[in-house]
Amino acid sequence: MSVETGRITTDIPARLDRLPWARWHWLVVIGLGTVWILDGLEVTIVGSMSDALKPDGDGLGMSSFQVGFAGAAYVAGACVGALFFGQLTDRLGRKKLFMVSLGVYTVATVLTAFSMNPAWYFAARFLTGTGIGGEYAAINSAIDELIPAKYRGRVDVAINGSFWVGAAGGALLTIPLLDPTVIDQAWGWRLAFGLGAVLAVGILLVRRNVPESPRWLFIHGREEEAEKIVRDIERTVADESGEQLGDVSDTITIRQRKTIGIPLIAKTVFTLYPKRTVLCFSLFVGQAFLYNAFFFTYGDTLSTFLDVKQTGWYIAVFAASNFIGALALSRLFDSLGRVTMITGTYVASGVLLAVTGVFLGSFSAVTLTLMGSIIFFMASAGASAAYLTASEVFPMETRALCIAFFYAIGTAAGGISGPLFFGWLIDRGTASGDIGTIAIGYYVGAALMVIGGITEAVLGVKAEGQSLESIAQPLTADDDADSSGPAKEPAPA
Repeated sequence: MSVETGRITTDIPARLDRLPWARWHWLVVIGLGTVWILDGLEVTIVGSMSDALKPDGDGLGMSSFQVGFAGAAYVAGACVGALFFGQLTDRLGRKKLFMVSLGVYTVATVLTAFSMNPAWYFAARFLTGTGIGGEYAAINSAIDELIPAKYRGRVDVAINGSFWVGAAGGALLTIPLLDPTVIDQAWGWRLAFGLGAVLAVGILLVRRNVPESPRWLFIHGREEEAEKIVRDIERTVADESGEQLGDVSDTITIRQRKTIGIPLIAKTVFTLYPKRTVLCFSLFVGQAFLYNAFFFTYGDTLSTFLDVKQTGWYIAVFAASNFIGALALSRLFDSLGRVTMITGTYVASGVLLAVTGVFLGSFSAVTLTLMGSIIFFMASAGASAAYLTASEVFPMETRALCIAFFYAIGTAAGGISGPLFFGWLIDRGTASGDIGTIAIGYYVGAALMVIGGITEAVLGVKAEGQSLESIAQPLTADDDADSSGPAKEPAPA
C-alpha cells in the first residue's frame, strides 16, 4: 500500500534540465551506458560461436536449433530480470539496482564459461539475461533522469546504439579465439565469455561514482539528499564548463511517498495512457523480433548456407554499421523530432528487409552483409529510440517498471520466438539446401517494423526538448498546487 509521507515544492527537475553539457555527463554515459557494450558482446559471441558450440569434443554438441534456443533462453532471462529488477528499481532506487544487476551478469557469464553440457549452458545464459534485463530498466531510467532535456534524445539513442560496439568487439574477438592455430578450440569460446566478465568488473568500478537519481530521491521523501546531490552536480558542471548557471523559476509540487503500489502503476499504463501503451508495445515487438531473430542466428546463416568459416569479420562490419547509424542519426531525434525519425527509420528498414528476402537466394556472404548493414544503419537508431520512448512517456514513479514491462512483453513476443523461429528455418533450409527458406523470417520482421513505424506516425509523442515532468506529470504531483507541470498527456503528433 502506498504511504504518503509529505508534500514539497521543488525546482530540481528544472535545475538538472538547464545544465550545459560537461565532463560530468560523460561520467554518467560511461558509467551507465557501457552496459549495452556487454549485451552486444554476449549476443555476438553466441551468434559468432555457433560452430564452436556444435562439436561434441571441443564444444557442447549443440544443433542449430539449440543455438537458437540458447539465444531464446538469454532473452527469456532478460524479460524475467527486467520485470523483477524493474519493480525494485522504482521501489528501492536506481543506484542500488544498477549495481546489483551488473553483479548478477558478471557471476552468470563466468558460469557460462564453465559450461559442461547444453543444460548448464542454457541455464547460465538465462541467468546472464536476467542481469542484462535488470540493467535495461535501471540504466535507462537513471540516464534519462540525469541528462538535460535538450540532450536526452541523442544521448539515449547513441547509448543504446553502443550495443554494437560490443557486437563488433565480440565478433573480432572470436576471430583469434576460433583459430585452432592460435588457441585450443576447447578453450576459445570459454575465454570469450570470461573476458565479458572482466569488462563488467571495470564498468562496476566506474559506476560507483554515479549518484542516485535526485528525481527518485525527492519523490521518496529524501529531498535533503537530493538537494545535496544536485548542488554537487551544479558546482561540478559550472567548474567544468566555465559557465554561470542561471536561476530557474519552474517548480513542481509533489506528494511524497515511500512506495508506489503495483495497482497504481498498472492503472497508469493501461488506463491513463492506453495509446502510449499500444505505441511502446508496437515499437518493442518490431525491433525485438528483427534484431534477436536476425542477429542471434546470422553467424549460423553465414556458415550453414554461404560456407563462411570465420564469421567474425562479417558480423563486425554489420555491427559497425549499426553503431554508426545510431551515432550519426541520434542528433536528428532532438532536431527533426521523435515522431519523424522513429517513423522513418522503422518503415525504411522494414521495406528494405522485405526486398532482401525477395532476392535472398542471389546474395553472397559479402553482399548479404552489405545489404544488412544498410538496413540496420537505419534500424539501429529506431530500435534505440524504442527504449527512449518507453522511458520518456510515462510518469517518473513508474519509469523503470514501464521500461521493464515493454521490454519484457515486446521481447517475449519477438525476441524469444524470433531465434527459435529462425533456428527452425535454418534447420529446414539445411535439409533442403535452400537459403531462401529463411526469407519467411525476413518478411515477418519487415512487417512488424513497418507496423511499428505506422503506429509511431499515428500515436507518437513530440517529446524532443521537453522536461520529463511535462511529457508525463508525476503520479505524486499535487494537482491543487501552483505547479509548473502541464497536462498529463500531450496529444499524439
